[in-house]
Amino acid sequence: MIYLTGDLHGDESRLYAKDWFKLKKGDILIILGDFGFLWDGGKKEKEVVDWLGKRPYTVCFLDGAHENFAMLKKCRLTRWKGGKVRRVSGNLFHLCRGQLFKIDGVTFFTFGGGESEDRDGRIPGKTWWRQEMPTPNEMKEGALVLEENGQQVDYILTHEPPSLVKSAMALRRGKEAKISHLNGYLQEIDNECEFNHWYFGSMHEDRLITPKHTCLFQKIIMLGSKEQI
Repeated sequence: MIYLTGDLHGDESRLYAKDWFKLKKGDILIILGDFGFLWDGGKKEKEVVDWLGKRPYTVCFLDGAHENFAMLKKCRLTRWKGGKVRRVSGNLFHLCRGQLFKIDGVTFFTFGGGESEDRDGRIPGKTWWRQEMPTPNEMKEGALVLEENGQQVDYILTHEPPSLVKSAMALRRGKEAKISHLNGYLQEIDNECEFNHWYFGSMHEDRLITPKHTCLFQKIIMLGSKEQI
């Protein structure tokens, strides 16, 4: 079975939630960005990464705005289920941007990345990396992958949402949305691509936003689940 959850931000306590213990051999859990356990390279962090890589199930994550991209780049680039990944440790993979994966006959388009709203208070190369936002080449690759697949995919998995979805969520919160060119790029994909459902994590809610867009944070849900969140 395939499961999804939202940002972990390196929070080890999330790994002890009861839903984690329901995962079994052959299952795949996909984290929608801000994995956070590739950050300072400390002993405890390495223990967590090693532990996740040795699980009988597979753990995959998109990159978000809060990753150490220098550490991530050192992980071996390879292919898995039809798309480019970085193998972090054993059964722990980073799903690269602009890739199409086919798992159990179901197709997924992945596109990580995001913009740190608190970047002014962060230190370049230590707590902030410019690679958090996608390059033109990454965006071009993603567009070509979708074009080659006839602009059709079963599921879209991203860290950030399309701009219209982000604006609607911000309006509900009584705040002004900070829309980046990444949100605009994802909105173009939303407009042009046929898909069953879109899941994202950056807005830190567990909620169905539109009939085709779900934001995930702490819950772990089965792909395509009709569960109300």
